Amino acid sequence: MKQAVLFSFSLFLLCSSTTLAISPAPAPKSAAKTTPTPKAAAPSPKPLVPTLPQSPDSSDSVPDDITRILKKAKIFSVLIRLLKTTEIMNNINSQLIAAKSGGLTILAPDDSAFSNLKAGFLNSLNQGQKIELLQFHILPEFVSSSNFDSLSNPVQTVAGKDPARLPLNVNAFGNSVNISTGVVNASIVGVVYLDNKLAIYHLDKVLLPLDFFATKAPALAPTTLANAPKAAKDNSATHDEDDTTQVQDNKSGAVSLVCISGTTLMLLGVAFFAVPMMWT
Repeated sequence: MKQAVLFSFSLFLLCSSTTLAISPAPAPKSAAKTTPTPKAAAPSPKPLVPTLPQSPDSSDSVPDDITRILKKAKIFSVLIRLLKTTEIMNNINSQLIAAKSGGLTILAPDDSAFSNLKAGFLNSLNQGQKIELLQFHILPEFVSSSNFDSLSNPVQTVAGKDPARLPLNVNAFGNSVNISTGVVNASIVGVVYLDNKLAIYHLDKVLLPLDFFATKAPALAPTTLANAPKAAKDNSATHDEDDTTQVQDNKSGAVSLVCISGTTLMLLGVAFFAVPMMWT
């Protein structure tokens, strides 16, 4: 009996060792993958002009509707009226719709800037001058809020690029952007609207073109004009003298004729009385 038990136990140990020998070794654990650390994004250039608190959200406005953008800011009613009456508003909207590249930059004076102008100044401008004034506030290119320091002076506007008539110089220092026209020194105080092809910036003053205040050429001295009447007077005096001489000549002729006529009558009278006496 003991032998049978020992035999069974030996057989169990043999089977167990065989099973352990045949079973495969466990697979080695894979090394943990290290996740690469993402590179920090390069900081975007700091804008030179801060966004205004009342500025409309770019995603909430469409760039082809300048009126809605300016109205939402609530401080550009005079500018809106001028843009409409001169029909420049329609030209800007049409250009933005048709433009596939480039863009526009509008320098927008607020209502306070217009109220600080000399009384009656806007009313003294004709339609052509009003158009030039507004075009002087529009740059024919898109200028981002951090790119004013890259502009070359004098800066070209839609009104033209004539340093003698329409100078516009931009100076960017630190966080300030100043604009000079030769008549006015203005500053950009904030962003009204900004996308990839339209930028509208808030100005604290109206940009007055130097052309409006150019000194006119002095009038010619009235020497020639003064001499003309004098010459006419001399000619008149000459004619008067000629007329007087002619009258005097006529008078002399008349006197001579009278004298001649008197002498003739006298001679005839003497002859008339002498003839009868000869017959007697």
